[in-house]
Amino acid sequence: MAEPGGLPVIAAKSQPGLFAGTAAGKQAAQLCEQEGYLRKLGTETRGKTTIDICAISEKGLAFLLGQVNPRPILEVFVQSLESRQGQFAELLGSAQASQRYLEELKETVHKALEHFRQARPESTDRLQTGPHGGGNGNGVHKAEKKTPNRAAILLDQLRLWHGSGALGDCPLPRLFTGIRSEDGPWTVGQFHDLLRSLHEERKIYLHPWTGPLYEMPEPSVALLIGHEVAYYASLRQVGTGL
Repeated sequence: MAEPGGLPVIAAKSQPGLFAGTAAGKQAAQLCEQEGYLRKLGTETRGKTTIDICAISEKGLAFLLGQVNPRPILEVFVQSLESRQGQFAELLGSAQASQRYLEELKETVHKALEHFRQARPESTDRLQTGPHGGGNGNGVHKAEKKTPNRAAILLDQLRLWHGSGALGDCPLPRLFTGIRSEDGPWTVGQFHDLLRSLHEERKIYLHPWTGPLYEMPEPSVALLIGHEVAYYASLRQVGTGL
């Protein structure tokens, strides 16, 4: 009664069963099967022997309750429930540990990507305040004039990608290489800033990496957007409003 999932009819040395592996136990098992007190759930192979997996039938349950005091039966049920409760507690603890591991892994990935983003060969401040800044003398005007040009270069690179007949969206490392070849030394940070800006202006789509993180080529060029790691870009369709 305490094993509705069934057990082998005959017990082995290292495995429990419904009946002992003695001559009397085998005789009792045969009688219960003949009387319909057991229902067969399946079979199990032990070496060259096939063992029946059985549970108590409704007829067997009625026979049992008519023959014994209900107290021992209830005690067996309580023991079985306590055992299952312990197993569920272990499973729950394992699931919670896995959840904590995933959260810690996500945080580690976030920190790693931020580290790659901040490890720039040159500072954005130098672009704005360097000795070659133009306009009003502090370099800000030059930076503001250059941003639209770089945005146009990035969008042109995406148009070239889509126009080449390439399948899928453009990987960010491929896009980064293309715009650097057109406009000199971009940093990863400047590239990420422009991607965010064009994404917010609804001019491009940013698509996530869906495979295992350890298989990602050139992870330093990937961009963290919300809780996703963006690794591909594409142009938004003109005139759709999407």
